[in-house]
Amino acid sequence: MLDAGKILVNTLMRSMRIPSVAALILVLALPAVAHDIPADVRVNAFVKPEGQRLRLLVRVPLKAMREVDFPRRGAGFLDLARADASLRNAATLWIADNVDLYEGDVRLAHPRVAEARVSLESDKSFASYEQALAHVTGPRLPDNMELYWEQGLLDVLFDYPIGSDRSDFSIRPRLERLGLRTTVVLRFLPDAGVVRAFDLHGDPGLVRLAPRWHQAAWRFVESGFFHILEGTDHLLFLLCLVIPFRKFGQLVLLVTAFTVAHSITLIASAYNLGPDALWFPPLIETLIAISILYMAIENVLGSNVGRRWLITFGFGLVHGFAFSFALRETLQFAGSHLLTSLLSFNLGVELGQLLVLVLLVPALEILFRFLVAERLGTVILSVLVGHTAWHWMTERADRLSKFPWPAPDASQLAVAVRWLMGVLILAGLAWLARGAFRQRARRRQHQSTLLPK
Repeated sequence: MLDAGKILVNTLMRSMRIPSVAALILVLALPAVAHDIPADVRVNAFVKPEGQRLRLLVRVPLKAMREVDFPRRGAGFLDLARADASLRNAATLWIADNVDLYEGDVRLAHPRVAEARVSLESDKSFASYEQALAHVTGPRLPDNMELYWEQGLLDVLFDYPIGSDRSDFSIRPRLERLGLRTTVVLRFLPDAGVVRAFDLHGDPGLVRLAPRWHQAAWRFVESGFFHILEGTDHLLFLLCLVIPFRKFGQLVLLVTAFTVAHSITLIASAYNLGPDALWFPPLIETLIAISILYMAIENVLGSNVGRRWLITFGFGLVHGFAFSFALRETLQFAGSHLLTSLLSFNLGVELGQLLVLVLLVPALEILFRFLVAERLGTVILSVLVGHTAWHWMTERADRLSKFPWPAPDASQLAVAVRWLMGVLILAGLAWLARGAFRQRARRRQHQSTLLPK
C-alpha cells in the first residue's frame, strides 16, 4: 500500500509538479487508509466464575485492532504459523487493558492470556459458552490457510484469579475505541442462578452483573431523575400543567394523577402487556405532542382543577408508555429486581418533577407578580408552548403516517380488549374519585357556612 502510494506521488510530482511539502503530507497520510476505524464493531463475550478463577471469553474482529503488526505472507495473507505473539499482544493491548473486572469493590488483577487464536467470520461457536470454550481450546486453523487479516476474528480466553465464584462481580468494558459504533454482547454465567445477557453500547460505565436490590434501585432512581430533566416534551407538559394552578393543594392533586397514571402504563409495558408493533412508539410520541397542545389550548380558554386532574390522568397513561420506551434498554441492568427497578425509576421521575416544580412555581409567581399580569402571562406562555407542540405533532404525525395501518389479528384484538377494559375500570374509579372530591368540597363549604362569624 505504502509503496504504491509513493509511486503515485512520484508520478504526480513529475506530471503536475506538486510542491515537495504537499507530497510529503500525502505520503504520510497514505498508511492511515489501511487502518481506518471500522464503522460497526460487534464484540461477543462470556463471563463465568469457576472456583478460584474467573474466565472471560471474548471474540473481536481483527480489523478493529489497529496499531498491531500481524505477520503476513504471500499476497498479504495472515501468517498463522508466526501470529501467536501478535495475537496475544493484540489481546492485551485492545482487550485486557480496556476491560475492568471487579470482585465486590476490588478490581481484579491483570489476567493471564490462556488462549488466543484466529477464527473465520463464518464460525458460529460463540452461540454458547460451552461451544465457545471448546472452540478456543480446540484445534487451531491450519497454518497454510489463506486468510487476509481483516477477515479474521480474534478469540481470546482470559483467566482472572478470584476469591470465590459466589462473589458479586462487575465489569466496565471500555471498548468503544474499537469502532465508530461498538456493541458488546455480554453473557454472565454465575455458578448458581440464571444466565444474564447484556447488550452494551459505547462506554456503559460500571455494569453490575448480578446487582443487589439496592444497587438496582439506585441506578434506576438516577435514570428516572435524569430522564425527566432531559425530556423536553415532558417538561413542557409539566409547564402547561401548572401555569394556571400553583397552589399546593391543586399541585398535589394534579401531580398525583399524573404519577399514578404513568406508573400504571409503565409497569404494564415492562411486563409485556402493551403493544409491541413498530407503529406504536410514533403513535405515542404523536399523542404526547397532542397532550401538550391540548393543555396549552385549555390554559388559553380557561380550565378548572376538577376537570384538569382527569385530563392529566388520561394523558399520564400516554406518557407512561413513553417512559417505558426509554427503559427498554436500561431494564437489562435490573437483574432479578424488575418491579423494584420500575418503582425506583418512578421515584426518580417524581424527584425530577419535584425539582422542576420547586424551580418553576416560584419563577411563575415572580413573573406574574412583577413582569406581566397573570392572565396575559398565562396566555403568552401557553401560546408559545402550543406553537412548539403543534410543530411536534405535525412532524410526528407525518412519521406515523409512513407506517401501514395495522391489520389486527386475534392476539392483538385480545390485547386491545384487555386495555379497553382497564381504561374503563380506571375511568370508573376516576369518576368515583371525582364524585368523592366534589362531595368533600361541598361538605367543607357547608361546614364553613355554619361556623359563627
